[in-house]
Amino acid sequence: MDPLEIAAGLEAQGITDRTAARFRHRDVFSLAEELYARVPRGGEPRPEPEPPMPVPHVRARWALSSLLPGVAGAATVAGTRLTQGQPRLLVAVAGIVALALATRAALRTGPLAGPYGSRAPLPGPRGPRPWTLWLLGYALFGDGLLHDVLTGGPDALPDGAPGGDWPTATVPVLALTLSIAPAAWCAHLLTAGARRRLAGSRGLGEFTAAARPLLVGTFALFLGALAALLLLCGKVLKEPAAYPQALTLGALLLLARLLTVHRYRRAPALVLGAAAATEAAALALPLAGRLPHLGFLAVPVRTLVDTLGEPAVPALTCGIAALTLLLHATRTLTRASAHAPTGAPE
Repeated sequence: MDPLEIAAGLEAQGITDRTAARFRHRDVFSLAEELYARVPRGGEPRPEPEPPMPVPHVRARWALSSLLPGVAGAATVAGTRLTQGQPRLLVAVAGIVALALATRAALRTGPLAGPYGSRAPLPGPRGPRPWTLWLLGYALFGDGLLHDVLTGGPDALPDGAPGGDWPTATVPVLALTLSIAPAAWCAHLLTAGARRRLAGSRGLGEFTAAARPLLVGTFALFLGALAALLLLCGKVLKEPAAYPQALTLGALLLLARLLTVHRYRRAPALVLGAAAATEAAALALPLAGRLPHLGFLAVPVRTLVDTLGEPAVPALTCGIAALTLLLHATRTLTRASAHAPTGAPE
């Protein structure tokens, strides 16, 4: 163990520079150096210090499993496009089950599963999962349902047809399933880069300064990959790419996952829950406004939709939520303790 590892451990326990100043040290790293110097060691020659943590390598298992959700999503979309009536419903149900299993497999191994160096599953409640499912469901059905609600419907259940009574937006959801692979690679780049910078840093402040552009760079790389997938899916399916709502949702889900696997679970759960509740309220308020003397409840949603269209609801909701998590991530995921094998539990 070297001073930087000790400093990371102190930081994970909540020791700040202000606490270190009470012990007459300028910062946590200075305190860690004194603790390191005070620890007695044997008289034998000390071997060369190893890097604080091993740099993770690309594994075929997680690289391949991250492709499974995209394959399942593409197969489901193709199946629903080639069938009609009852067979289409059966294909859709089977596809959703296959997609859920594939996504579960992709999130159980590799950089999206948890901190490298820890084989234990993520502790604590599953938290963000119900909100994630709601946000994905809204991306698929929400805009069409909101349009129907504001125009007096819905009069029928969705049939999966883009031009049906209750249109579904398949391009954003398909692109998001395909984006799990680049998300895994971006998470890998973030962790590997952070480990290398941690090994070469001389203090916590130096590491934070180096880790912040790494985090922003990998985040921007994922958004670029998602934008390319949206363009490709829109061309193939001949549907609108839905850039605003899909990019903001993708950014929100990636940041939530990165924070969760580094054991900062409270903020993602709260922010995803708030976003899901906002989208639910956007659907509920116009319905409640149909009741006598409650028409004023629908005014905010109707005004927003009349001004910017139905996509403004998920785009603004997920955009604000993603910005909140990005600010939180630049403060937490740039700490040395966030990249320790045991993480920094909240």
